[in-house]
Order: sequence, then structure tokens, then C-alpha cells
Amino acid sequence: MANSEWRRGSQMKTIHCLFWLIVILGLSLLTACANSGGTSWSDDFSDPGSGWQTESDASAEVAYHEGTLRVLIQAPNRLAWAWAEREMSNFHLTVEASQVAGPDDNEYGVLVHMQDPQHFYQFSISGDGYYLIGKYDGDTWEPLSGDDWAISEAIHQGNATNKLEIQCQGSQMTFWVNGVQLATVQDDKYSRGDIGLYAGSFFEPGVEIRFDNLLVEIP
Repeated sequence: MANSEWRRGSQMKTIHCLFWLIVILGLSLLTACANSGGTSWSDDFSDPGSGWQTESDASAEVAYHEGTLRVLIQAPNRLAWAWAEREMSNFHLTVEASQVAGPDDNEYGVLVHMQDPQHFYQFSISGDGYYLIGKYDGDTWEPLSGDDWAISEAIHQGNATNKLEIQCQGSQMTFWVNGVQLATVQDDKYSRGDIGLYAGSFFEPGVEIRFDNLLVEIP
């Protein structure tokens, strides 16, 4: 697949200001997923051949690294992700996400029910303790968990590990961090799709996030 870049124009977590800009550089839309995801599965990222689609360029590196899936952002206002190429509908997902380096003013998390790089749901946290749940629908960004980023004491700040958890059941999605429920939302725009693990920078580069111990349970 061609390289993809997904950039944000401007975003401030401390005020009600959110603007997303999608930039597609030579990108073909995600192809039909090779795996139906009909059975539960897990990945500790020790095997570089486990199936995640990763791409890198001068601004971001996404790759298997030391038994994890690493996303390293080397430019400001940049997002990058890996996708599983598994199509799923109802599932319960957990994954450990560790900030290893970079500014705490960042974002990282999970994309679910991905149709392509412009249509998906997003569960994001930041190194300074905020979270956001939203939907991207082509050229429209819609926050689902409130008007803007919200702070949570459940999020481990700085260089730390956070356990992210998502349950998708029909049109209902529930989100936890470190065992604490953050939100339940209802939306029926996307009933199934791929999953992705991602990280992004705001004004400073150097964000490094490592994902490990993914578990996806299919009811």
C-alpha cells in the first residue's frame, strides 16, 4: 500500500478547540480486509510476521521493535498508525500502550471499525492525562465523548503504561483505561471494520509509543 499521513491542523486540550485535517499522500484506500476476525486472537508483537501493516517515512516510523509495536513520531503535527487487516464487528479489545519518550502533550490510542483512512472511530489518550472519543466521517470530525478533550485521573501520565480497553456491541461502544470506565457512546455509522494502533504529536516531535499484549475477544 502507499504511504499515508493523517495530520491535525490545530488542537488544544485545555480549551474547546478541535480541528482535524486529513492529508492523503499517494494513498489507496484500505483494501478489503484479508481476515474476517471471526475468532478471538491475541498478539504480543514478538513475531514481525504476525500481520500488522506498518509503514514509515522521514516523519514517522511504525514497526515491530523489541517485542512491541512501536510508533515513533519525528515531526510536529503528525500522526501514524499500523492496521491489523482484520474486519470485525462485535468484540472486546485490550492493549497496553506505553509512552517511552517525547513530550507529554501528545496523543495515542486505538482506531476501531476503520472503513479506510478517513472513516473510523477513535479512542485517544494523552501523556498529560486527557482522553477523547470521536468519529471521523470523511471531511467531518465529530467528538462523541463531549465537546473536547477531558481529563481523567485514571490515566498514567508521562513515560508510563496505560491499559486501553474497548467493547463494541452493536451501536454501543464502551471505553476504559486502567480498568476505569471513561465513557459509553452510541453510534451506528460504522457497524464493522478494521482496527488500528496509532500515535501522534502536537507541537513537538519525538513522541514514542509502544503497544504490547493485545487481546481481541470475539463473543
